[in-house]
Amino acid sequence: MEKPFWKTTPLEAMTEAQWESLCDGCGKCCLAKLEDEDTGDIHWTSVGCRLFDARLCACSDYANRLAKVSDCVKLTPANVRTIAWLPSTCGYRLVAEGRDLADWHPLVSGSRETVHAAGISVRGRVTASEEDLTDVDEYLDHILDAEL
Repeated sequence: MEKPFWKTTPLEAMTEAQWESLCDGCGKCCLAKLEDEDTGDIHWTSVGCRLFDARLCACSDYANRLAKVSDCVKLTPANVRTIAWLPSTCGYRLVAEGRDLADWHPLVSGSRETVHAAGISVRGRVTASEEDLTDVDEYLDHILDAEL
C-alpha cells in the first residue's frame, strides 16, 4: 500500500492542492489570540476574524483574505515551523514536526465533518466577531481558559 503524500512529501515540495488539504478546517487560526508581552504566553479568545463564517467554520473570502485583513497570516512551510500559536492539533504543525495526522483529519477520514464531530473545531464556540468589538479591552471578556 502506498504511503499518503503527507508522509512522503516535504512541505516545501507539496503542490498547492496538497498544501491546502493539510488544513483540517478547525477554524482555530481564525480566532483572535492575545499575547502576554511579559511572558509571551498566548491566550485564545472566542472572537472570530471578521471574515470567519462560524457556521461553516471557514473564511468567507479565502482568496482575498490577505488583502482584506491586515493581520491575517498566510501559512507557509517556513512559518508553520515557527508560529507558536498554531494549535497542537493543526495538520500543518503535525506534518512539520514529522507526526501523523489524527484519525478525524479529513485526509484520513475522507470527510470534512469529522473534525467537527470530534470536537476539534471552533464550530459553535465563537462568541463574537472582531468587527463587533470597538475596544481592545473587549477581547479580554472573550479569553478562553485553555487552547481549544
